[in-house]
Amino acid sequence: MTKKNINAVIDLGSNKLKSAIFDFDKHKSKLIAYSEIKTSGINNSLITNFDQACESIRTIITDLEKKAGININIITVLLEPTEIITTRITKFKKMEGIKIENEDINFLLRESKKQLEKNDKNFSQLHMFNFKYIIDNKVFKDLPINIFCNQLSLENIFISVPKNVLKNISEVFNSCNLEINRFICPSYAMGIYLLNKNQLENGSGIIDIGYNKTSIALFKNSSLIKLLVLPIGSNHITKDISKVCYLDQKESESIKLDFALFSQFNKDIDSLLPKKYFINSNYRKIPLKLIHDVIESRISEIIEMINIHTNDQDGSEIIKKNLLIVGGGANILGLIKILNLDIKYEFIETIKLSNKQETQLMSCNSAQNLFVNGCSSEAVAISMEKQKKGIFTRFFQFFN
Repeated sequence: MTKKNINAVIDLGSNKLKSAIFDFDKHKSKLIAYSEIKTSGINNSLITNFDQACESIRTIITDLEKKAGININIITVLLEPTEIITTRITKFKKMEGIKIENEDINFLLRESKKQLEKNDKNFSQLHMFNFKYIIDNKVFKDLPINIFCNQLSLENIFISVPKNVLKNISEVFNSCNLEINRFICPSYAMGIYLLNKNQLENGSGIIDIGYNKTSIALFKNSSLIKLLVLPIGSNHITKDISKVCYLDQKESESIKLDFALFSQFNKDIDSLLPKKYFINSNYRKIPLKLIHDVIESRISEIIEMINIHTNDQDGSEIIKKNLLIVGGGANILGLIKILNLDIKYEFIETIKLSNKQETQLMSCNSAQNLFVNGCSSEAVAISMEKQKKGIFTRFFQFFN
């Protein structure tokens, strides 16, 4: 980049690309420029058309550079494909009464990573966490450096994605003359950004209901303990309305977002869809009750999936009381209320943002926060040159 302490971030979302440039000093960041365009050639963080994806990246980066007056050549990429997986591995080391040092922790983490890579060579690890330390059968929350023990046990959690997904994304950015600084999962970053210390420690979660997918990120012991991406989002409600009522996407979307329409339905259950919603279609008598049932069916499915996948072996009851919903999910909860749907969702709380721009910038702001401040339990792999040129040793740095 042409300016020191500058970081560029891009979010490969479901249907929009969002990108921002930040200036930062120590632990404070300032937004310099932001850009947002409709995605083409990229779907749910997957490259579906190479040329279109390249054009999309070039378009948004050119706009961002113009607004900021800064040339970008390094960027942090946010991605969350549905193929993402979470893996837990525990490794042991006999200490025989000696003191634990950083290298002992690094050794166990490396051993876990080796086992993971051996078991599935087609995946790469985006995030690695030191979730639990067990010293002589006693659990330690903090890094147990300088503690004497007979046996050290370390439970690690890995968030992985298919290597080919990363290769395709990297190739697109390389073609745009951009170097990827780091890959980050946005739901993880948002959790670190939005949840307080007590929630992260005792159990909490982020539910991000987006356009074509729903991400579930659960936290405990200040670690991400589970990340799951489901191929269902708010746009599926629009598609359902379109399919059942024979309306186009634009008409169906406007119906889904118009809460006043359903207030009318609550007063008169026999009411019909008003003519003004037939923008491109011929008017037909469509009962609002039909639309109500279509929406209820899909929302019930989404909430049921969230209920199922937020059941975790590590304090699920605590986590359920501290789930925060972001993205298009806020609209879904609004529909539940306005339609008086018989769907239980009391465990979910919504994030209240001050304005539209804050909502748009949420993923980028979250990634910037993680980039600057890090996460205490995450291990970041660093390459260090040793003795001869071209020979590298992998070790792990922990954020403090």
